[in-house]
Amino acid sequence: MTASSFKPSPWWQPGVHADRRPFLMARNRIRAALAGYFSAGDFVEVDTATLQVSPGNEAHLHAFATEGITTSGGRAPLYLHTSPEFACKKLLAAGEARIACFAHVYRNRERGPLHHPEFTMLEWYRAGESYEALMADCAALLALAAETAGQASLTYRGETCDPFAEPERLSVAEAFERYAGVDLLAAVTPSGETDRDGLAARASAAGIRVAADDGWADIFSRIIVEKVEPNLGFGRPTILDEYPVSEAALARPSARDPRVAERFELYACGVELANAFGELTDAAEQRRRFEIEMAEKARIYGETYPIDEDFLQALALMPAASGSALGFDRLVMLATGAARIDQVLWAPVADYGP
Repeated sequence: MTASSFKPSPWWQPGVHADRRPFLMARNRIRAALAGYFSAGDFVEVDTATLQVSPGNEAHLHAFATEGITTSGGRAPLYLHTSPEFACKKLLAAGEARIACFAHVYRNRERGPLHHPEFTMLEWYRAGESYEALMADCAALLALAAETAGQASLTYRGETCDPFAEPERLSVAEAFERYAGVDLLAAVTPSGETDRDGLAARASAAGIRVAADDGWADIFSRIIVEKVEPNLGFGRPTILDEYPVSEAALARPSARDPRVAERFELYACGVELANAFGELTDAAEQRRRFEIEMAEKARIYGETYPIDEDFLQALALMPAASGSALGFDRLVMLATGAARIDQVLWAPVADYGP
């Protein structure tokens, strides 16, 4: 594709900008309000580098690649980060206790009403605190965003969610049973290993399509997308909690049940807004999980990303902590009633195709 192949992006035309400007001004107010929330809670706002040795090691995340050229002409691969997570955890290892970061992040193969190749991720971490504290943060941020935008509810595609209501807390296993009729944990061994055939049989019985080459993660994802997510966050927010360990590569196992991990996602109006972990700090286990994820990426997409060895070394110094990543642009969308993510971005990326 050449530069002339890019589609026109008329966001800069005065009439189009005038229509978008109320959303953008609300974005600025919400950004300031959320920064104030973290400042009042003794968080340090940090600014991490966009260029990283590794963009992340999750099978289905796709990065933008580039290269660094040294003064002597040497070349080294670099990536635009998909999240500031690795850098933030290094700062925790360095001694920071509460940090927050509004980071521009980059994800390839993503574009649509809720997706943009460059967007703003709000990440925050609490050293020495449980991930239940992050649930309280999420509830407070939803209310603050709506209040700042002057709205009584969050809205998307005609659906509403009361941001001032206490979120429903629902485990993934409960959601699978409620919305798909699938006994999820029956397909996970007591040690956290997955039973692909067991999940496939239960999914097929529930009317979920299963292909012969689908792995356990593929089937799990299909049930989530088709049966569970369309029912979350209506009327009041939903916190979807306790993901299977295999679906939480950066989270520590639950002390209550080793089959599941300390991971939750926040939903409003059927839209995923945040992803949070009780953070894994076992470097050997983290390496093992990264290698599994990269093997899956190689199987599906024929590519892998390097592992950040500095990150694994930092885990040895990192204290027990909890962290959350929230899609800031999506939150602004729901708080302002915008229909598409590009309505709340000051300068969207040019459209380079379907």
